[in-house]
Amino acid sequence: MILPSVRDPRFVTIRRGGTLTDEHHHLLALWAADCAEHVLPLFESQLPDDPRPRAAIEAARAWARGELPMMRTRAVGGHAMGAARPLVGAPRFAAYAAGQAAVVAHVAEHDLGAAAYAIKAVRASVPAGSADEAGWRECAWQRERLPSAIRGLVLEDQARRNEICWNVFVD
Repeated sequence: MILPSVRDPRFVTIRRGGTLTDEHHHLLALWAADCAEHVLPLFESQLPDDPRPRAAIEAARAWARGELPMMRTRAVGGHAMGAARPLVGAPRFAAYAAGQAAVVAHVAEHDLGAAAYAIKAVRASVPAGSADEAGWRECAWQRERLPSAIRGLVLEDQARRNEICWNVFVD
């Protein structure tokens, strides 16, 4: 479970009583989509004809542009996670990353789900002795792409939720 038992109001939209602006919510979704897309080849190399994870990434971006309603985006994310269930290893984690990216539209805190699953996918795609280094490189790649407007928020959240996200975020 990648969601905390107590919600951080910084990840709850203003209209629901939190402090998250729509602009920052959209940036979180776009960053999550980038994280998921970076590892999507790990899924597509095994199941090139299954469009569900790619559709979830595209849905996250469409939602951020105001082109797709949240409920539809969330449903597409669920389909991507359905693609993950029968798989193991890197392809499974890559599909979960895509699904998590899409459901950011519903719950902003799923942004770390996309990032954490992407790191798990990379770690699972290399020999065990290289997994830590590969995971650290993926985490660094993700952090380099964080928009400045949400960088501090995401880094603080990574520190706060690292333990429930399998300790994949390095300091």
